[in-house]
Amino acid sequence: MAYNKAREEKKWRLWKEAEEKQLRSLGVSEDTIEQLRVHDWAIFNSDRRYYQRMQETGTYLEEVAEDTTPPEIKTVEDFLNNIENQQLYQVLIMVDRLTLHIALMKIQGYSTREIAAYLGITEKAVYRRMDRLKEKLKKFFE
Repeated sequence: MAYNKAREEKKWRLWKEAEEKQLRSLGVSEDTIEQLRVHDWAIFNSDRRYYQRMQETGTYLEEVAEDTTPPEIKTVEDFLNNIENQQLYQVLIMVDRLTLHIALMKIQGYSTREIAAYLGITEKAVYRRMDRLKEKLKKFFE
């Protein structure tokens, strides 16, 4: 939630007036009350600057995060190009394109039935290709 200076200042003033009223009832001098007010006001302004900067930083970080979202992977070539680990890339480059296409569709959230219908193969073939890919990747990660 954004920092609202006016609302925070109003809360501070209400708190300060109540505090000053209590100090006066206890017999504290007006000079001391004024010194406390100046000191507390300086602290309030320091906090205000901090919260405003935090808000600006948060907004900046959100903008940077939006700018750095990875591009959507639509093809097998995009999928391979986005792999940063060279050894993993070497393993996947040796896999046939159909299996990579199945893996890509799985990553995108398609069900096995949808993948089979789209590629014109059986569901069992999709499962088998995914199992073979898993075995190759297990060897890579061992």
